[in-house]
This record gives sequence, structure tokens and C-alpha cells, in this order.
Amino acid sequence: MLTGSIVALVTPFKNSQIDYNAIDKLLDMHLENGTDAILLCGTTGESSALADDEREFYIKYCLHKINGKVPVLVGTGTNNLSKTIANTLKAQKAGADYALVVTPYYNKPTQKGLYEFFSKVASEVNIPVILYNVPSRTSINLQSSTTVSLALNYPNIIGIKEASGNIVQASEIIRDAPSDFVLLSGEDAMNLPLMVCGAKGTISVTANIVPAKVHTIIQHCLEGNYELAQKEHLDLLELNDVMFIETNPIPVKEALVMMGLIEREYRLPITQMNDDNRQLLNKILRKYELVK
Repeated sequence: MLTGSIVALVTPFKNSQIDYNAIDKLLDMHLENGTDAILLCGTTGESSALADDEREFYIKYCLHKINGKVPVLVGTGTNNLSKTIANTLKAQKAGADYALVVTPYYNKPTQKGLYEFFSKVASEVNIPVILYNVPSRTSINLQSSTTVSLALNYPNIIGIKEASGNIVQASEIIRDAPSDFVLLSGEDAMNLPLMVCGAKGTISVTANIVPAKVHTIIQHCLEGNYELAQKEHLDLLELNDVMFIETNPIPVKEALVMMGLIEREYRLPITQMNDDNRQLLNKILRKYELVK
């Protein structure tokens, strides 16, 4: 079962290319600080900004670097069925452990359309599939009943990244899905509440900058040590919050710039953080002793 702190890894750029020297540093940091699994090409990884050939090389490079030390998830979903299946098959062939497939954005399908979309993907691939529900990005919510139906009917749909912010919906999935179906928190501010309800981990933005702290909170929850987890969760509230003062991944990448781990480079339409927010971010990072 996939559990623990899973970092939604940023994709660093330099001179209009992926910065593989920075990637090496980031991967080493996560392997050394308890990150339980790594997600490539998710929302935080700016998958939509990557060219197809660039993306394929990047995935293979990271898989080679990680070399089986921790599980690797790859974001493969698009709003096009054929491309989603092709991306998922490529991730499967490259050796990824899981495919994270987002609900089709822009199309605004019905629940029937969502069910049939994910059914088709699951039927065409062998790699374990994790659904990704993030209505704030896609304009569509994958309802709990649809998720549960998919979990019951497709054994290779093994989990969901739940980023709806709806704790009732998440709880219904945990209650009604098979016992080995994994619900992962998709929002750092919801990690503790969802873990108390029965989530098995998080796909985290904040883990990019404090991997050991996020791992510790999730591990405490998995071990039932909720009092310790609560203390650390509350301690991270301000840091979790500042990661979303502008569109993700702008704040987390700016934080990594301030920490000296990546270059300050973005791909349009993502742009640099405004000066007032940069000052606020720096103030909070200094409070957490992440920068001097």
C-alpha cells in the first residue's frame, strides 16, 4: 500500500531548460530526509509547461537517479483520453510505480463522463492508477460515489489524491471504498484532519522545503500518535498557508530560490512572485529558520 509523505516535486528551470543539477540536489535532499515517495510532473511540477520529449527524458532521468529507493508517481492525466492513455503507457514503460491521472479539465464532464474516462484509462494500462481530484484547477468535482464505483470495479485504480477540501466527501470515500484503496491528502492544510479520518498519506507541496517535518507528521499519524502530529501540524500552519499566497508552484519555487536550491526561472504563463509577497515569504521562511 502506498503510504506516507509524497512530495509533489517542483521542476526547476535554468536558461529555458530543465536544470538537472538542481534536480540532483532536490532528489538527494528527499532521499536523505525521509520522503516516502516522489511525484513527478504533477501540478507543482508544471507538467503542462513541459514539451513531450523533454518530459519523457526528465521522467527517465529521475527514475534512474532514484533507482528504486522510493516509489515514483508520474502525473499522466490530460483532458484528452488518447493522450492520457499514451502518457500513462509511457510512464509504465519507463518504470514508474504509479500514474496520477487528473480529472479532465476544461471539458467539464458529467459524473458518467468521468467514470467512463477513468474506466477506459484503467482498462488500457497495467500500472496502478491514482485518481486526482482538484476542482479548483479543473472546474469539476469527482464525487465520492463515482470514486467508490471506480475503486470497486477496477482493481488497478488503487487510490485518489483528494484535493477538493471537502472532508465529508473524503470521509465517504474512506468509508465506502475497498479497505486497500488509498486516500491521499492533496492539500497540506488538510493533512492532519484527513489522516485522522483514515487517509494514508499526503501528496505535499510543503514537503519540497521541509521534507523531514512533513514525513514526521504523517508518520506520527500512521502510528496513531495524533497528539504529537497535532503539535507539529499546528506549527506548520503558517508555512503551509504561505505556499499558496500566489498560484502554486510560484511560492514554493520562490522559497527554494531563497534557500539556494534552484534558480529563479519560470515558464509562462507562470511568472515571478510580486515584491510584497516575496517579502512576506522571506519573513516566514526566516521565522522557520529556512533562510538567514
